[in-house]
Amino acid sequence: MDALIGLVGFAAVTTITPGPNNAMLMASGATVGLHGSWRHMAGIVLGFAAMVLVLGTGLAPALQSDPDLRCVMQAAGLAYVFWLAWKIARARPMQAGSSGRPVGLWQAAAFQWVNPKAWAMVLAALATYGAALGGPLPVAAIFAVVGLPCHVLWVVAGARIARLIDAPERLRLFNIAMAGVMVLSMLPVLLA
Repeated sequence: MDALIGLVGFAAVTTITPGPNNAMLMASGATVGLHGSWRHMAGIVLGFAAMVLVLGTGLAPALQSDPDLRCVMQAAGLAYVFWLAWKIARARPMQAGSSGRPVGLWQAAAFQWVNPKAWAMVLAALATYGAALGGPLPVAAIFAVVGLPCHVLWVVAGARIARLIDAPERLRLFNIAMAGVMVLSMLPVLLA
Protein backbone atom coordinates (compact mmCIF):
# COMPACT_ATOMS: atom_id res chain seq x y z
CA MET A 1 0.00 0.00 0.00
CA ASP A 2 2.89 2.38 0.73
CA ALA A 3 4.24 1.87 -2.78
CA LEU A 4 0.82 2.59 -4.28
CA ILE A 5 0.43 5.81 -2.29
CA GLY A 6 3.97 6.80 -3.19
CA LEU A 7 3.34 6.20 -6.88
CA VAL A 8 0.10 8.22 -6.81
CA GLY A 9 2.02 11.15 -5.30
CA PHE A 10 4.90 10.75 -7.74
CA ALA A 11 2.51 10.58 -10.71
CA ALA A 12 0.62 13.68 -9.54
CA VAL A 13 3.73 15.78 -8.98
CA THR A 14 5.51 14.78 -12.18
CA THR A 15 2.39 15.08 -14.33
CA ILE A 16 1.16 18.45 -13.03
CA THR A 17 4.53 20.22 -13.16
CA PRO A 18 5.55 22.16 -16.29
CA GLY A 19 7.01 20.22 -19.16
CA PRO A 20 6.64 19.88 -22.91
CA ASN A 21 3.28 18.09 -22.69
CA ASN A 22 1.78 20.68 -20.37
CA ALA A 23 3.08 23.65 -22.37
CA MET A 24 1.53 22.15 -25.50
CA LEU A 25 -1.72 21.39 -23.65
CA MET A 26 -1.95 24.95 -22.40
CA ALA A 27 -1.37 26.25 -25.92
CA SER A 28 -3.99 23.79 -27.18
CA GLY A 29 -6.48 25.01 -24.58
CA ALA A 30 -5.83 28.59 -25.65
CA THR A 31 -6.28 27.67 -29.31
CA VAL A 32 -9.07 25.07 -29.45
CA GLY A 33 -10.40 24.88 -25.89
CA LEU A 34 -11.18 21.84 -23.78
CA HIS A 35 -13.42 20.13 -26.33
CA GLY A 36 -10.81 20.42 -29.09
CA SER A 37 -8.02 19.13 -26.85
CA TRP A 38 -9.45 15.71 -25.86
CA ARG A 39 -7.56 13.78 -28.53
CA HIS A 40 -4.34 15.46 -27.48
CA MET A 41 -4.88 14.53 -23.82
CA ALA A 42 -5.91 10.96 -24.69
CA GLY A 43 -2.81 10.61 -26.86
CA ILE A 44 -0.56 11.65 -24.00
CA VAL A 45 -2.21 9.15 -21.65
CA LEU A 46 -2.06 6.30 -24.19
CA GLY A 47 1.47 7.09 -25.38
CA PHE A 48 2.77 7.35 -21.84
CA ALA A 49 1.07 4.08 -20.84
CA ALA A 50 2.58 2.37 -23.88
CA MET A 51 6.02 3.65 -22.88
CA VAL A 52 5.61 2.31 -19.36
CA LEU A 53 4.53 -1.10 -20.66
CA VAL A 54 7.26 -1.39 -23.32
CA LEU A 55 10.04 -0.12 -21.09
CA GLY A 56 8.77 -2.10 -18.11
CA THR A 57 8.86 -5.37 -20.01
CA GLY A 58 12.54 -5.23 -20.78
CA LEU A 59 13.77 -2.18 -22.66
CA ALA A 60 14.47 -0.10 -19.54
CA PRO A 61 17.35 -2.27 -18.26
CA ALA A 62 19.01 -2.11 -21.67
CA LEU A 63 18.75 1.67 -21.72
CA GLN A 64 19.98 1.99 -18.16
CA SER A 65 22.99 -0.22 -18.82
CA ASP A 66 24.07 1.57 -22.02
CA PRO A 67 25.00 5.18 -21.20
CA ASP A 68 25.89 5.96 -24.83
CA LEU A 69 22.45 4.92 -26.09
CA ARG A 70 20.78 6.85 -23.28
CA CYS A 71 22.85 9.94 -24.13
CA VAL A 72 21.94 9.75 -27.84
CA MET A 73 18.25 9.33 -27.05
CA GLN A 74 18.36 12.20 -24.57
CA ALA A 75 20.09 14.48 -27.08
CA ALA A 76 17.56 13.64 -29.80
CA GLY A 77 14.66 14.27 -27.44
CA LEU A 78 16.09 17.58 -26.26
CA ALA A 79 16.72 18.69 -29.83
CA TYR A 80 13.12 17.90 -30.74
CA VAL A 81 11.73 19.77 -27.71
CA PHE A 82 13.89 22.81 -28.52
CA TRP A 83 12.69 22.69 -32.14
CA LEU A 84 9.06 22.57 -30.92
CA ALA A 85 9.73 25.51 -28.60
CA TRP A 86 11.16 27.47 -31.54
CA LYS A 87 8.09 26.69 -33.63
CA ILE A 88 5.74 27.75 -30.81
CA ALA A 89 7.66 30.98 -30.18
CA ARG A 90 7.50 31.90 -33.88
CA ALA A 91 3.87 30.85 -34.40
CA ARG A 92 1.75 33.54 -35.95
CA PRO A 93 -1.71 34.37 -34.71
CA MET A 94 -4.53 32.65 -36.54
CA GLN A 95 -6.69 34.61 -38.90
CA ALA A 96 -10.03 35.81 -37.55
CA GLY A 97 -12.66 33.12 -37.85
CA SER A 98 -10.21 30.26 -38.34
CA SER A 99 -9.82 27.49 -35.85
CA GLY A 100 -6.58 25.89 -34.81
CA ARG A 101 -5.82 22.33 -35.75
CA PRO A 102 -5.44 20.40 -32.53
CA VAL A 103 -2.75 17.81 -31.94
CA GLY A 104 -4.17 14.39 -32.77
CA LEU A 105 -4.28 11.27 -30.63
CA TRP A 106 -1.49 9.47 -32.48
CA GLN A 107 0.70 12.57 -32.73
CA ALA A 108 0.47 13.11 -28.96
CA ALA A 109 1.09 9.41 -28.29
CA ALA A 110 4.16 9.37 -30.54
CA PHE A 111 5.50 12.56 -28.94
CA GLN A 112 5.93 10.71 -25.63
CA TRP A 113 8.73 8.69 -27.20
CA VAL A 114 10.84 11.81 -27.84
CA ASN A 115 9.82 13.73 -24.72
CA PRO A 116 12.79 13.70 -22.32
CA LYS A 117 10.58 14.44 -19.31
CA ALA A 118 8.36 11.45 -20.16
CA TRP A 119 11.42 9.19 -20.40
CA ALA A 120 12.71 10.40 -17.04
CA MET A 121 9.28 9.92 -15.43
CA VAL A 122 8.84 6.39 -16.83
CA LEU A 123 12.31 5.19 -15.90
CA ALA A 124 12.10 6.67 -12.39
CA ALA A 125 8.60 5.26 -11.78
CA LEU A 126 9.55 1.79 -12.98
CA ALA A 127 12.80 1.73 -10.99
CA THR A 128 11.12 2.98 -7.82
CA TYR A 129 7.66 1.39 -7.90
CA GLY A 130 7.54 -1.25 -10.65
CA ALA A 131 8.77 -4.23 -8.66
CA ALA A 132 6.85 -3.30 -5.51
CA LEU A 133 3.58 -3.09 -7.46
CA GLY A 134 4.13 -6.24 -9.53
CA GLY A 135 5.31 -4.79 -12.83
CA PRO A 136 4.57 -2.05 -15.34
CA LEU A 137 0.78 -2.50 -15.67
CA PRO A 138 -0.13 -0.91 -12.30
CA VAL A 139 2.35 1.91 -12.97
CA ALA A 140 0.75 2.63 -16.36
CA ALA A 141 -2.75 2.52 -14.84
CA ILE A 142 -1.89 4.91 -12.00
CA PHE A 143 -0.32 7.41 -14.39
CA ALA A 144 -3.41 7.25 -16.63
CA VAL A 145 -5.84 7.80 -13.75
CA VAL A 146 -3.78 10.54 -12.12
CA GLY A 147 -2.53 12.13 -15.35
CA LEU A 148 -5.79 12.87 -17.12
CA PRO A 149 -7.12 15.32 -14.49
CA CYS A 150 -3.72 17.04 -14.44
CA HIS A 151 -3.85 17.44 -18.22
CA VAL A 152 -7.38 18.83 -18.03
CA LEU A 153 -6.16 21.52 -15.62
CA TRP A 154 -3.51 22.69 -18.10
CA VAL A 155 -6.00 22.80 -20.98
CA VAL A 156 -8.55 24.70 -18.89
CA ALA A 157 -5.84 27.16 -17.83
CA GLY A 158 -4.99 27.72 -21.49
CA ALA A 159 -8.65 28.23 -22.37
CA ARG A 160 -8.99 30.80 -19.57
CA ILE A 161 -5.86 32.59 -20.67
CA ALA A 162 -7.20 32.73 -24.24
CA ARG A 163 -9.64 35.39 -23.09
CA LEU A 164 -6.71 37.61 -22.14
CA ILE A 165 -4.68 37.04 -25.30
CA ASP A 166 -7.22 37.93 -27.95
CA ALA A 167 -4.89 40.50 -29.52
CA PRO A 168 -2.12 39.25 -31.86
CA GLU A 169 0.68 40.88 -29.82
CA ARG A 170 -0.59 39.21 -26.64
CA LEU A 171 -0.77 35.84 -28.36
CA ARG A 172 2.80 36.33 -29.58
CA LEU A 173 3.95 36.98 -26.00
CA PHE A 174 1.99 33.96 -24.77
CA ASN A 175 3.61 31.75 -27.42
CA ILE A 176 7.05 33.00 -26.45
CA ALA A 177 6.27 32.33 -22.78
CA MET A 178 5.08 28.78 -23.57
CA ALA A 179 8.24 28.16 -25.59
CA GLY A 180 10.26 29.41 -22.61
CA VAL A 181 8.39 27.06 -20.28
CA MET A 182 9.21 24.15 -22.60
CA VAL A 183 12.90 25.03 -22.63
CA LEU A 184 13.08 25.68 -18.88
CA SER A 185 11.31 22.40 -18.16
CA MET A 186 14.26 20.64 -19.75
CA LEU A 187 16.80 22.07 -17.29
CA PRO A 188 16.53 19.07 -14.93
CA VAL A 189 17.27 16.77 -17.89
CA LEU A 190 20.24 18.91 -18.93
CA LEU A 191 21.62 19.08 -15.40
CA ALA A 192 21.17 15.37 -14.66
